[in-house]
Parts: sequence; structure tokens; C-alpha cells
Amino acid sequence: MSTSGLFRFPAPLTRVCPVPWGLRLCEKLPLLSPGTVATPVQAAGKKDHPTLLSLDERELEEQFVKGHGPGGQATNKTSNCVVLRHVPSGIVVKCHQTRSVDQNRKLARRILQEKVDIFYNGENSLVCREKREAEKRKQERKKRAKETLEKKKLLKEQWESSKNVPGEDCRF
Repeated sequence: MSTSGLFRFPAPLTRVCPVPWGLRLCEKLPLLSPGTVATPVQAAGKKDHPTLLSLDERELEEQFVKGHGPGGQATNKTSNCVVLRHVPSGIVVKCHQTRSVDQNRKLARRILQEKVDIFYNGENSLVCREKREAEKRKQERKKRAKETLEKKKLLKEQWESSKNVPGEDCRF
């Protein structure tokens, strides 16, 4: 039998998924819900930040308006753009990032939460602190890159000067 006969009828394709040991295929992996506690390994990459202020649904006015922008009839004739207004502060957020009304509602609430936090806490808000930390990290990276460049220049100059030292010609 030739080798080409082996490839004429390929074996059925299967997908192998890693499953934790002892877990049956009919069981689902446990998901973290708000009431469960994360182990130190799961929470290792998460920073301990205070959460944003929660919004009271009674203080919000929500409207659905027609979309805008590219996409033609699919976006311009459907009312999936969410306009969310926080009555006590007067902040208005308009969100039309996706075609889904539910996703736009969630995104609008998240954006409004951040804006309300900035409105009430100012420079001490979570968003402003994260911006300052990001800027600080960026400055540190720039400083390290500049120091590395200076070290490379110095090393190159030393190498060039040692290469041009008179009296140390290697002649065979």
C-alpha cells in the first residue's frame, strides 16, 4: 500500500481542549461570581483599587435615539444609540459604539460612572490616578531607554578608542 493511500481519506478532525484533572466532560468549569473568593493565584495580576461610585437607577434618565456615522441604513434607521443623563450632576453620555442596544447601555453606564467619579472626586478620582500612574510609568521607561542609549554610546566610544591604540598592531 502506497503512502498516498493513507492521505486519501483523512481521519476526522478533533479538537482537544485542556480539562482540569478529575473534571467530567458534562461538568462546567466554575466561574467567579461576585460572592466567591478568588485565590491568591487568580488575583495576582489584579490591583487593589477601590471601585467606582455606584449609580442609582432612579437618578438616571435613559433615551434611545437613532444612530449616526458609517454603516448606512443599518445604523441610521435603528434606535440603538443610548443617551444617558445623570440628573443630580447634569452629566450626559451618548454611546453608539456597537450595534447592540444592551452593550451600548452597559458601556454608557460605565462611561457615566467614570465621569461622575471625576465630577465628584476631581483629581482624586480613580481615572485621574490611573492616568498619573501611566504617565509616571511612561516617564520611567523613557528614562531607562535614555540611560541605555548613553551606555551604548559610551561603550562604542571605548571600543573605538581601544581599536585605534598605536603600537598594538597584530602582525603575523
